Amino acid sequence: MRSKKWIALGAGAAATALVLAGCSSTPSDESNDGGGSSGPEVEVFTWWAAGSEKAGLDALVSVFNEQNPDLEFVNGAVAGGAGSAAKDLLQSRLQAGDAPDTFQAHAGAELQDYIDAAQIQDVSDLYDEFGLTDAFPADLIDRLTVDGMIYSVPSNIHRANVVWANPTVLADAGLDPEAEYADIDEWIVALDAVQDSGKTALSIATTWTQVNFLETVLLSSLGAEAYNGLWDGSTDWEGPEVTAALEDFETLMTYTNTDRDGLDWPDATQQIIDGQAGFNVMGDWAEAAFAEAGLTSPTDYIYFPVPGTEGVFDFLADSFTLPVGAPNEDGAKAWLETVSSADGQAAFNKAKGSIPARTDADTSDFSPYQQSAIEAFETDVIVSSLAHGAAAPVATLNKVADATSKFTTGASDLATFQSELAAAVNG
Repeated sequence: MRSKKWIALGAGAAATALVLAGCSSTPSDESNDGGGSSGPEVEVFTWWAAGSEKAGLDALVSVFNEQNPDLEFVNGAVAGGAGSAAKDLLQSRLQAGDAPDTFQAHAGAELQDYIDAAQIQDVSDLYDEFGLTDAFPADLIDRLTVDGMIYSVPSNIHRANVVWANPTVLADAGLDPEAEYADIDEWIVALDAVQDSGKTALSIATTWTQVNFLETVLLSSLGAEAYNGLWDGSTDWEGPEVTAALEDFETLMTYTNTDRDGLDWPDATQQIIDGQAGFNVMGDWAEAAFAEAGLTSPTDYIYFPVPGTEGVFDFLADSFTLPVGAPNEDGAKAWLETVSSADGQAAFNKAKGSIPARTDADTSDFSPYQQSAIEAFETDVIVSSLAHGAAAPVATLNKVADATSKFTTGASDLATFQSELAAAVNG
């Protein structure tokens, strides 16, 4: 069983579990073919529409088809910024009584909205039926449990606080690609060097990626316990420590590409792949994008925790639910069984760049990055991601995103940004 040092969440977040599904979205993909199965349909609703994310979904579907030859997978993927478009459409469908058979969800604080609306079912009995209480770490089970019930099945574990870099760009800027940066100040020296070389120092994309970046800067500047205090009320959003962190964020954003608001995460990652930028901060679904491009580390790309966050794992996970009113509930349960199976998790995570939630999945052929993530998850302090639904409810996240977009587009100053963040979290 993996042993982990979890940073406890505040009362609201702890009640809704530490696990979440986050990740990202990619450009839309027209394919709706789940592969050779036929029979009763099982609609699986996700935002894994293209690229490396769809590759992960396709790998999972292949296992599903093998395990369930009498069922037909129906791809309900909807593209759009970290699932925002999918979640909007999903909410409309749920309110109209048109639930898919199962849907991808952020299983942290965001999941509470579905629980409160009685839109998803308790799946605790499936944990017993599928043997998941033994396959998943005990502390993970604890954080998935809400008032004695469990409402989702995680398919993986992702890390949000990762820097990806192009070693050639760094070397051309006079930097040592193997250099380590203890904190943001040391990293800024390297960012200056890349910027002076004529390349983009820090690639980034649209608002949700900026919120992902913001949380890693807060984590770096505040440390794990004070970062966690942002969500349980023990850290003052309007205090000087947060001001200093936001000043770091403001400085770091000056090193980013000016076309950021028109891009999504694959575009920002592609700038690293193409040698247009030196550094990028993104969750480790980016690992699959490097693999898809045929790159290997450390020759073609390198990775390390965001400076100042060494020893901390900013945690998120994709998971699936059993909606109330699922047209094919048995088919949905079959999907959840595949999602939670050792074979399903091994196939899915190898393709997606994440690591299995199960402790017994075969990871022997996973990439060096994934092996490092497995080790880090076992030993690091674990905190929960804001941008990917664990640290705060969706309404709070939306307000944080609005405040961040205003700030990074020049529509507010730092003092206003800080006060708006405080208002977003404190209600």
